[in-house]
Amino acid sequence: QVQLVESGGGLVQPGGSLRLSCAASGRIFSINAMGWYRQGPGKQRELVALITNAGSTNYAASVKGRFTISRDNAKKTVSLQMNTLKPEDTAVYYCSAAISQADGLGYLHYWGQGTQVTVSS
Repeated sequence: QVQLVESGGGLVQPGGSLRLSCAASGRIFSINAMGWYRQGPGKQRELVALITNAGSTNYAASVKGRFTISRDNAKKTVSLQMNTLKPEDTAVYYCSAAISQADGLGYLHYWGQGTQVTVSS
């Protein structure tokens, strides 16, 4: 069993900041890429930011320069620092991770339950 549990969502005014965190637990041998996706009202789920186990990052154009993704491999956590938030950032944010549960097994994609971020005055 593998679980990804997010925390840190909430309501914030435009221009404000929030920090999302996600912790992976359970039977985990290795974690490859970790990332954050979001799904706004009436929209498809989209990639926000991705980070490899070596620390390489990739961001959606809409958040580049405002959001920062980081991870702690020892603690099996990934975080998303979101600054200068805009109303269009309103969405449910999902943590994701590619996880192998044993040596020799491939990586499967796991998702968290999602956390709501609302940017509104």
